This record gives sequence, C-alpha cells and structure tokens, in this order.
Amino acid sequence: MPDIIICEDNQEIGNLLSDFLKKENYTVAIAPTGERALELFEKYGAKLMVLDIMLPGIDGFAVCSKIRESSNTHIIIASAKSDKDSKLEGLALGADDYIEKPYDIDILLAKIRGIFKRKYAVEEIVDGPLRLNTVQRTLFVNDRPIVVTEKEFSLLRLLIENKNTTLRKEYLFNTIWGADSESEIQTLTVHIKWLREKIEEDPKKPVHIITVWGTGYRYE
Repeated sequence: MPDIIICEDNQEIGNLLSDFLKKENYTVAIAPTGERALELFEKYGAKLMVLDIMLPGIDGFAVCSKIRESSNTHIIIASAKSDKDSKLEGLALGADDYIEKPYDIDILLAKIRGIFKRKYAVEEIVDGPLRLNTVQRTLFVNDRPIVVTEKEFSLLRLLIENKNTTLRKEYLFNTIWGADSESEIQTLTVHIKWLREKIEEDPKKPVHIITVWGTGYRYE
C-alpha cells in the first residue's frame, strides 16, 4: 500500500510534490488521471490522497465520491478552483481538506505530517472489548491475549480503521495480500472466519465483522 497517491495531471507539479514527499520517507504513487487514481486505489489502497479537481476524463469530484463509497482514507483536494461553490462541493463529497493552488509546499507537507501523526502513529487501537497494539502487533479481547497471524492482525486493523464502512472483498484482498499475490481471494474468506472465531462471542452469529452479501465486509 502506498502512503500517498497524488492525482495530478500536471506532470511537473506531480513529480515535484512526489520528490518532496519521498524525502520525508513516504511511499508515493502518481496518477495523471482520475481513472488511474481509482485503479491504483482499488488495487493497493492508500493512507492519503492529494487530489486535483480539473482532470482529463473523470474529474476529482467524481474520484472523491467514488472513494468515499468504500473508504475513510484521508483526501486533500488541491485545486486551482478557488470559488466557494467548488470548495463546498468537495467538502460535501467527503474531502477532509481543500487547499488552493498555487499552494505553499511547506504548508501542505506540514498538513500531511499532522495527518499521519494523528491518524496513523497510534500505538493502541481500542474498540469495545478489543485492544490492538500496533507496535507489538498484538490483540487482546476483554484483556485476554489472543494469538493472531500477521495477516489476521492487518486485516482486523483495516476493518476497524474503517468502522461502519463496507469494504469490498477485492479491496481487502489487494490491500492485505497485494494485487500480485499468488494467493486466491478465497483466502480472505478463510481469514475472516478465523478472526470471527477469535473475537466474536458466537462466530456463527457475528456482531462485529458483518458480511455484506455480494460486496464484502463491514466492521461494527
């Protein structure tokens, strides 16, 4: 999973921002079109997206709306469209921030650092009886240690971080196993079954990891 996807049709701007972000040790992917941004996100996901609005083909508003159907990943719109209506539309579609071009690169980098510090530099994730230590990669249920594999931990964390959002099977599989994995998508179903056996009071009647038939899974 790349840390950041830059969706920007201006190659010079995209490459410049990418270079600055890589110096900050972020992994970065660049998408020159909305279609490519959605393709990358569907295959690999991302922790954050810097999204232009005026793109060839699918515009940034449509990209933002599509991503919000399945993910809470952080979206910063960076656009030369500075009118109030555009800003309101972007925020209404689910963007977390809207900055105007030309922007100060230091300000944008500071925003991104703050987002990663607040959202991802978390040592513990607590949800009801579940407690995940993201440094030691351990799971506790009602303060009882539960043995989980690396993939189980990553899958559970991804579901919890997107609580109440339905995540498609393909997105979950590609994010955890990778689009180029030799594993079959059926392995996702097996791991969901194992997780339910470890965190649900009644795995046959799950109340946390919910199956959304024909789509994927949702954590509640």
